[in-house]
Amino acid sequence: MSAQQNEHEHPRPLDDAGCAASEPYALRVLGDSMAPEFPDGSIIVIEPGGTFESGSFVIAQAGDEYIFRQFIVENGRHLLKPLNPGYESIAIAGAGAVKGVVVQRAGARRGDRKHYAGGRA
Repeated sequence: MSAQQNEHEHPRPLDDAGCAASEPYALRVLGDSMAPEFPDGSIIVIEPGGTFESGSFVIAQAGDEYIFRQFIVENGRHLLKPLNPGYESIAIAGAGAVKGVVVQRAGARRGDRKHYAGGRA
């Protein structure tokens, strides 16, 4: 790439799907691990560069998978915790595993929509 190319030719790094790495994106929730707050089939909006803290809802890398859970820091450990007690928490190496923060739950009806400040309810 030439040093004279401008920002319009390559404005942002792209991920494997061709999306700008800093752009929000939507995902459909599969399964009931995050119910009742996020029932199966819910649409969530993720902010890749969003700020988060313990208690935030996040997309994180756990091993070879990306997983939707609540990020918890407990006794110095970093965990991905499901809301449904029928599932177990997953320990992760640290906050670097977090790849995005949930900022909205979308829905067909107005009552189904919810915004999350800093990824928290």
